Amino acid sequence: MDGILLIDKPAGPTSHDVVARVRRASGERRIGHTGTLDPRATGLLPLVVGRATRLASLLTGREKAYEATVRFGWCTDTDDADGQVVGPATDARPAAPDLADALQAFRGTFDQTPPRHSAKKLQGRRAYALARQDRPVDVQPVTVTVSRVEVLGRTADTATLAVTASSGFYVRALARDLGLALGCGGHLEALRRLRSGTFHVDDALGLDEAERLGPAVAARLIPPARALDDLASVELTDSGLKRVVHGNPIGPEHLAGRWVPPPSGAAPVRLLAADGRLVALARSRGGALHPAVVLGYD
Repeated sequence: MDGILLIDKPAGPTSHDVVARVRRASGERRIGHTGTLDPRATGLLPLVVGRATRLASLLTGREKAYEATVRFGWCTDTDDADGQVVGPATDARPAAPDLADALQAFRGTFDQTPPRHSAKKLQGRRAYALARQDRPVDVQPVTVTVSRVEVLGRTADTATLAVTASSGFYVRALARDLGLALGCGGHLEALRRLRSGTFHVDDALGLDEAERLGPAVAARLIPPARALDDLASVELTDSGLKRVVHGNPIGPEHLAGRWVPPPSGAAPVRLLAADGRLVALARSRGGALHPAVVLGYD
C-alpha cells in the first residue's frame, strides 16, 4: 500500500486514533496523517500510507479550507467548546456590521498566537501537556495568511464562517480573537475541514467504511504522483531511474524529452518512471536535479 487515503473524520476520535484504527483494519503499519484535527472537529484528514509517508511534510504545509461556527458570549481556556469558561459571560450579540468590520483584521497576512492547548512544542513538550498541568505556556505568535473569511450564516449568538488559510493557522485562535475584538468573547463551537491542498472532503471515505474495507481499502489510495500533481514533472530514462533510486543527481541526459531547469529555490520537481509512478522529488540546483525525497522503485 503506497499512496494517500482521504478520510472524513467523525467527531470524537483524535487524528492519532484514526491512524491507529486504519492501521489495524488494513494491516499496513506505515500510516501517518498530514495535519491534526481536534477530536471534536470533523472532515478531511488525509492519511499517508506506505512510501507516501515520506511526503507528509509537503502535504501538511498546504492551504486548508474550513467551515467553522463561532459562539459569542464567553471565552474558554482551550478556545473551543470543550474548555472551561474564562472570564465573565456576556449577553452581547455582535451586530452584522460590527462582525463584518471585525473580520477585516483577519484577512491577509498577520501574526496569530496559537491556543495554549495546542500541539505546538515548547522546550520539547506539547503546549497542551503544559497547560493541563497549569504550568506557564509561552506560545509565540506565528505568521499566517488567510485568503478567505466570510460569514455563511448567523443565529442570535453564533456565526458560521468559511475560512481558507495557510498551514499553521488555528481556527480556534480566530474564534478567540474575533470574540475579543468584538468585546463579547468567543470560542469555536464546531469545525469541519473541507479541503487540504488539492484534496476535498467530497472524495473522502468515512472512517467506519475504511475499517469495513480492511486491506481492500488499498483500492481507494491516491497514487503519490497524483497527490502532488500541481508540481512540475519529468520522466526518467532507464539510466536516470538507476541514478535517482540511489539518491544521485541527474541532468538533461537522464530525462526523456526536453527539460528547462527551473531557478534554484523553486518548488520540487516530480521525477516519474516511464509507467508514471513517482520515484522521487528533486530540487533544481546548478543545472541538475538533486533528489530530496526518494520513494524508490521496484
